[in-house]
Amino acid sequence: MDKDAMMEMREQINREEKARKLENYRQQNMYVKPGQILFTGSSLMEYFPISEYWMEENLTEKTGCFAYNRGIAGCTTDEFLQAIDIMMLDLEPSVIFINIGTNDITPQEDGSNWLDHLVRNYDEILRIGRESLDAVFYLMAYYPVCRKVLEQDPLRREKFVLRTKENLALANSEVEALAAKYGAKYIDVNEGLYDEDGDMKEDFTVEGVHMFSEAYRIVLNNLRPYLKR
Repeated sequence: MDKDAMMEMREQINREEKARKLENYRQQNMYVKPGQILFTGSSLMEYFPISEYWMEENLTEKTGCFAYNRGIAGCTTDEFLQAIDIMMLDLEPSVIFINIGTNDITPQEDGSNWLDHLVRNYDEILRIGRESLDAVFYLMAYYPVCRKVLEQDPLRREKFVLRTKENLALANSEVEALAAKYGAKYIDVNEGLYDEDGDMKEDFTVEGVHMFSEAYRIVLNNLRPYLKR
């Protein structure tokens, strides 16, 4: 099997997996309690073990609400918009933590500017959210990556070629501006994740992008001031 055929097979598997997760979430949403806290976005949100932390620390009693996670690995802003009912609106949350857009930091198939694409879609997500929900929106700063680890694997290096400190800073600046535009709150809960070069600490990352639970513990501690209705 040549490289292109292998890539297409992987993409098909990813599409099918996303569809299964969406269907599972759709069914789960029939039983959620409105007015709770929602964490939504892509893989960096899906892999956040917030439900485990919630039970371990009895955060339902401390915050007065449940936490739901509707992250989906590989989700782009295009896909989020297509599934915005399932991933956000249907839960009718009172507080929303959103981390979406890192999968847009990649060369676009149509040749358009990745940042323009990300901002345009994120703007639409917030417009729809604001019109549909009475909720507090927390727009999370994107997590750092560890280029040292990414560079060790040619495939990952190619896939995440644009996910640099500079591009993440550009994207964060735009997200912060969107928060101001829509009366949302931009929050950076990354303190403690960085090494001396401003990358993610090598010990915290699985493969340069995604994080081990130790890193998510730090994120949780930084999030505590916002974990309330």
